[in-house]
Amino acid sequence: LDQDDSLDDFTPRRITLDCVEKRVHVAGSGPAVIVMAEMPGISPHVARFARWVRDAGFTVYMPSLFGRDGAVPGVEEGVAVFRRACVSAEFRAFAANESHPVTQWLRALARQAHSECGGPGVGAIGMCFTGNFALSMMLEPAVLAPVLSQPSLPINDPAGMHIAPDELAAVKARMDAEDLTVLAYRFEGDKFCKAARFAAYEAALGDRFQGRVLADEHANPDSPMKNPHSVVTLHLIDEEGQPTRAARDEILDFFKMRLSD
Repeated sequence: LDQDDSLDDFTPRRITLDCVEKRVHVAGSGPAVIVMAEMPGISPHVARFARWVRDAGFTVYMPSLFGRDGAVPGVEEGVAVFRRACVSAEFRAFAANESHPVTQWLRALARQAHSECGGPGVGAIGMCFTGNFALSMMLEPAVLAPVLSQPSLPINDPAGMHIAPDELAAVKARMDAEDLTVLAYRFEGDKFCKAARFAAYEAALGDRFQGRVLADEHANPDSPMKNPHSVVTLHLIDEEGQPTRAARDEILDFFKMRLSD
């Protein structure tokens, strides 16, 4: 995990949707799950998680949204990627109560993935910078299993939700009508995804929002990032009995439950 990942067990595709082309790494078979990378991109840790999803019986669609695919970024490169994304009109990183324009493209990707893979619908997981995307993607009827891992936007509002109020209301109405839920994860002391954000989600979605808060002591102490943050990637401890591995398994079970025929 400290070496660049060639991603050679994924098929790189150029997919154009809504007149926008992006690279998407695809692997596996079965119902589709869209895995959206955390900042600063598709790292070896993100790819490892995508392979777990693939091996659980799904077709993974992993879009390249920022950074160098497969790279272990240095500090300077990571900061540069973060700064570019923060000022990008695609992400609107500082805007509370607004939706990312990129989520429209991701909803179209979910629609295409469902058409290609079949099954009841599509799963989606966002992490950190992309953490809230899976919730906005529920405006696409194909998305049935959304997961928010340490959703960190908007950057300057700990209680903010990066989704427009009318879209949030539409998502809530759909979840009630179809008996759907959203899973969410954070570490208790995470500086980027604080308790106020989960409280805001719970206030808006009620028991449709199922938040999980892990103790900081359960984050991987060997991670180069000392702030406990990345539940299923950098800070996951892949050992029996570890809460982060249990979180990963719960996510995989959630996808199986929602996306099985």
